[in-house]
Amino acid sequence: MAGDVPVTDTPVTIDMIDAAAARIKGHALVTLLLSSPFLDAVAGRRVLVKAECLQHTGSFKYRGARAALSALPAGTLGVLACSSGNHAQGVARAAGELGLEAVIIMPADAPRVKLENTRALGAEVVTYDRATTDRDALAAELAQKRGLELILPFDNAEVIAGQGTVGLEIAAQAGVARADVLVCCGGGGLTAGIALALDARAPGLRVRPVEPEGFDDTAKSLAAGRIIRHPPNAGLCDAILTQAPGKLTFPIMQRLCGPGLVVSDAQVLAAMALAQDRLKLVLEPGGAVALAAALFLPEAVTGDTVIAVATGGNVDRNLFIRALQEGETDAHRPS
Repeated sequence: MAGDVPVTDTPVTIDMIDAAAARIKGHALVTLLLSSPFLDAVAGRRVLVKAECLQHTGSFKYRGARAALSALPAGTLGVLACSSGNHAQGVARAAGELGLEAVIIMPADAPRVKLENTRALGAEVVTYDRATTDRDALAAELAQKRGLELILPFDNAEVIAGQGTVGLEIAAQAGVARADVLVCCGGGGLTAGIALALDARAPGLRVRPVEPEGFDDTAKSLAAGRIIRHPPNAGLCDAILTQAPGKLTFPIMQRLCGPGLVVSDAQVLAAMALAQDRLKLVLEPGGAVALAAALFLPEAVTGDTVIAVATGGNVDRNLFIRALQEGETDAHRPS
């Protein structure tokens, strides 16, 4: 099933990203840009990995949450967010730091580690059934009833600006004039934010959104020149399984990004295993799709260097064990 969704021109600017960087400075971590000769050999080019899995709450999402919440007007009592886990944890931590109430609506089948971590960070978690509940209607009802400010995970200008700080860091750290920058993409907040930052500070670095097979709504939307919506479904890469790119994010990606890339679940699991083996990074599936594309789609990437953003590491133990076991058998691993 596919359909058109109206888009909105973005209000996000590089000045907003710079302002977000100033507000989150000293709170968000400046994450490392890592490399491994072994990964270079697999990819056939130099691979640089931006380790956002080492950010507070195990995901880049803390950046956007802190940026958005710190921009709220004085007198705001609390916030509400909808998330399968990473945006939830980012909002929960930022709200606690700023003294705000946080209510998070999460699918009942979200990874247990994400549910537990969100509660441990002090947020109230409200769960729902993906198949039977209208999440947006539930969110609107709760926000109105309790006087909470709704913080969308990607279609929020201040969230996009906060995620754009990853791009500012890549521009400062990469040391290359030209490269594809591969970004794990759900609704496109991080992808759009990085693209805006790099367009201003390192225009030779081209952003490419990366998605798992069967959930490539952004790649299809970019190819079609209009937003394509997919029906909701569950899959391995829970963190980035959106139905469509955002109304704010899509015009940015359409203007600034190269074609989308798509990877298989087997490639994702192999990338998770390689990240642990060679970089000592724990990645969740949705946080590993960019690295999977860098390693296993060599003909789709241009240049001598590729940069992959490892966006999150909040993975259940059993799934991580599966990745280590199944990833070991991947044919792309050199002997």
